[in-house]
This record gives sequence, C-alpha cells and structure tokens, in this order.
Amino acid sequence: MDVQGDRTKPHANASNSTSVSAAPALDDNEEAVYGGLFVIGYNGCLPSGSRGRKRSKFLFTRRKEPNGVKKKCSSNFKTAQLSKAVKDSTAFSISYEISKDETIVVEYEDDKKTDMFQIGRANDKIIDFVVLDKYLEDNGKVHQSTVSRFAFRIIADRCDLSNVRLCAAGFDSRRNIILGVKAVKWKKDDDIDGLTTNGVLLSNPEGTFCGGELEASVWREVSVCGSILSVRGSRSSQERGREIKNATNKLKDGSLIDICGVTLLWRTAEGLKKSVTKEYIEGLISRLNCDSGGESSPTFLVVPRRNPSETSEASESQQPYVYLNCGHVCGGSSLPATCPTCYKKSTAQKLCMGMEPAFYVDDITNDSDPKLFAFNPCGHIATEKTVKFWSEVPLPHGTCAYQAVCPFCATELQGYPGYVYLKFNETLIE
Repeated sequence: MDVQGDRTKPHANASNSTSVSAAPALDDNEEAVYGGLFVIGYNGCLPSGSRGRKRSKFLFTRRKEPNGVKKKCSSNFKTAQLSKAVKDSTAFSISYEISKDETIVVEYEDDKKTDMFQIGRANDKIIDFVVLDKYLEDNGKVHQSTVSRFAFRIIADRCDLSNVRLCAAGFDSRRNIILGVKAVKWKKDDDIDGLTTNGVLLSNPEGTFCGGELEASVWREVSVCGSILSVRGSRSSQERGREIKNATNKLKDGSLIDICGVTLLWRTAEGLKKSVTKEYIEGLISRLNCDSGGESSPTFLVVPRRNPSETSEASESQQPYVYLNCGHVCGGSSLPATCPTCYKKSTAQKLCMGMEPAFYVDDITNDSDPKLFAFNPCGHIATEKTVKFWSEVPLPHGTCAYQAVCPFCATELQGYPGYVYLKFNETLIE
C-alpha cells in the first residue's frame, strides 16, 4: 500500500502508538488500517517533501491503545472557566457559549471502543495530521489562512475498521473545544450541537470509487457532534442549514472533506488495496515514452514525474508539450501558436504525470491498459476514468462558489470537458 511510509506518531497527549494490536476479526499479523486522507493539489508529496506531521497524505491505523472519547454529561455555567472540566487539561470538554451569562459545557470520558485522530493547521502535538492552505500567496501578497487550527476529528471503530466517522472541530492542547457566542449552535432535546466558523463540508460519492462506477454527490455540512446539514448560504453564515435525517457522517471510499482552503480525499483500506500503484503509473510513463519515439529516436520525449518547474528530470528539448485544443503532443524549446500536426490554433502546455495513486479511480484488477488524457490547462496526465470523474466533481471555492480542479495541482479546469486526448504521431494513445 503506497502510503504506508507516511504514518506519523500520534499526539503526545494520547500516549499511544500507531503500531497495531490484535483485533477480534483480524489475524495477529494482519495490519488494522482504517484508511487514508490525501490532500487535493499535491502530486504525491509536498514540494519541500514530507516533514513530520506536515505531509500530503496520512494513513490511519489502529492505535496500540484506544484514545477515543464519548459524551459523559453536560452542565450550565455562567462562563466556561467556571467548569472544572474546562480548567482540567486532562479532561475533554466542548463549551457552547449561549450568551455572555450562559455556557453549556459537555464533558467527555474515555471510550475504549474508538480511536480519535485530529486534523488541522496547528503545529500542536494533539494534531495528528497538519494540513495547510494550498495557496497562501498570490502575486506576492500573503493571505491569511482560512483553515481552522483544529479543523476536524476522525472517530474510528476499533472493531469495525470500515466504521470511520467525521466530526467538525478538534480539541485544542488543553483538550477543549470552545464555540463562542457568534458560533452557530442549537439545542436538540436534552442535547446541544453547533458548527465551526467556516464549516466542515462532506461529499459522499454515489457508487463505487475504485472502478469509476460512481457519481459525485452533493455537499453537506458536518456539525461538531457529527450531524449532517445542508450547506449554509455562505461559509460563515449565522443561519444553519436544515438537518438531513437520512444522511450519515460515515466516510466512504472516495469521500471528500473540505475545510475552507483545503480539500481532502478519503480512501478506505479496501479501496487502497484495489487502487493503482506507483509501479502501475511507472508502467504508464514507460509506455508514453516509448510512444514518443523510443530512446533511439532523436525526438525522444521524457514525461516528468513532477511538475517541470520543480525538477530537472528532462532537458527542455525532451520535455513533451500538448496542444490543448487538439491533443497532439510534441517537443521543443520553442513551439508555434499553431499545432504543427493539425494546424489548429492552440495553447501548448507542458505535460507531467499524475503520480498520486489515490486520485486514480481505476480498479487495477480490471483495467490494466487504459486510455490516457491530460487535464486542461495544467497538463497532468491520468487515465480516462480519472479525468472524467474529477472534471465532474465541483469542489468548494471561496465562500459560496464551486469549481472542478485537477486533483494533482488544484488548478481550475478550463473548457469542456476539462481534459484532452493525448495523441502521439497522430495516433490516439489507447
């Protein structure tokens, strides 16, 4: 499984390890994997490489000792600081500030049946997977991050590895979650729930991700307690959406999670087993390079594995370009504005291989020789099923917009259908 080398140690407060203990339904030597999260926009790794908990992907495995928590009781206080649970850095609690004179504090206790993982942009040790905005700098101007320091938490059932659920907000270093007066919150019978400032959105696919037999689902918002609601009019609106009774916060293979500045893809353990591998992608690269003429050809082209601006893998004369209006591929340091093969006016874009296997929707056991395409306008190469799927998936953008992007670089797709057939020597690669 490709992301096995990307495990990190859990936060210090948990006093756990990601090494695996025996489970009732598993052999002693079988690894208990829940699944993995992959950040949209990174082609297999961060540009500067993975460093500790900062990485482009994270594999979730059952902890040596459980660190999950469950609700214990709730109490009313004038302020959160009057609660012993809030002041106790060893106790987990969620505070809902109703007004300046009323706060409901929900205390949590240990849950031996679940593991908890936390994701956000904070460097605090309680965060298992540190994710940052894909683009914080625009034309030299640095923008303030819209990703929460403690964005969300994953709750995994230690006995049923497929039962992995999403909840908005994460506990801080003092094990508290505090929803201020301005945060959206509501009471449900004897319980209470709320939303984070910019919200945590979830899209569960309809169908099977691995194999490409699926359709993108609508986006929903996930509450702090895991309820599913329709999305707000804008990310930080004070008016919550309606609760969707028949929806679930349980993650499926291909679920997408958006935290306002970063979108992540969830792949289940079963899905990762069926997904394509790096070796499979390397085989596609070899095939492409042979189709460009072979090493003995003076026009031999080398398809890069990383963005051409980040690598010197191929010389400029060997760098393949695709004309985005027709799909013809050629090389050279100076290309005309008209395709030399079909004479159509077109922009030429450098080609680069999509190297993150998790973004491919192909089932490696059923599709060993796929057609190849490139996303428009970035030039990342992927299989037919992959480009078709991502071109039809609208990802949240800004406060209320949606757009389809290339999963390997997060570039907004242009034109219809958002990708182009690759043609070498006037022949479609198939």
